[in-house]
Amino acid sequence: MKQLIEKHPLAIRWFHWVNFPVLSLMIWSGLWIYWANDVYRLGWGDITLFKFFPQSFYQAFHIDHKLAQGMAWHFVLMWVFFLNGLLYVLYTIYSGEWRYLLPTRHSFREAVLVTLHDLGLYKKPLPVRKFNGAQQIAYTSVVLMGLGSVLTGLAIYKPTQFGWLTALLGGYEFARILHFALTIGYVLFFIVHIAQVVRAGWNNFRAMVAGFEIEEVDPATHRVTAGPTSLPAADASLSSK
Repeated sequence: MKQLIEKHPLAIRWFHWVNFPVLSLMIWSGLWIYWANDVYRLGWGDITLFKFFPQSFYQAFHIDHKLAQGMAWHFVLMWVFFLNGLLYVLYTIYSGEWRYLLPTRHSFREAVLVTLHDLGLYKKPLPVRKFNGAQQIAYTSVVLMGLGSVLTGLAIYKPTQFGWLTALLGGYEFARILHFALTIGYVLFFIVHIAQVVRAGWNNFRAMVAGFEIEEVDPATHRVTAGPTSLPAADASLSSK
């Protein structure tokens, strides 16, 4: 029979829906700043395979000549991004949600199986759980990336005042490369994350909006046969298969 099953607490949903637009706007304002010194490219020597970004890209999205505006938006949103991330981490520790999110020694093997399953190369059913191994690794990585963005951002924002941090990160130029690489990482995460949400369907999306999913429950045992459960964060049984 079908039953409403709670999946995401209200606080987690708030942190998620605050972070998504804030990070998106930070990336956008970051492009306004990057335009003033767009030095990165893919290639070697005098050969450029791809430049970040072509002038036509800036003109098409009206990104050029907005350095001051970009810096103003970026530095204001930085505080919202930092505080939201800090509160999220503190909440997961206080509420115990970290038990579902942190990867374990079984998560990495499970992440491979999840990827193969999504590609249609692994046919066995995956464990029924709130977060699978791939999600645990991805969501934990995003938190660490957020910390990296804050540190590298401070290093290139105030390289003199935070000289020790800039030096620790390999100098101004390398800290800027790291900051840029992390931004590319967020964009790739967004693409994969949104694709997975679309693939999972409305029931999964509703869980992040309303906090619950409609799942099939065994009327005899009252166990969820598909969807979130209160199982441990990683499935030890996978290690023996």
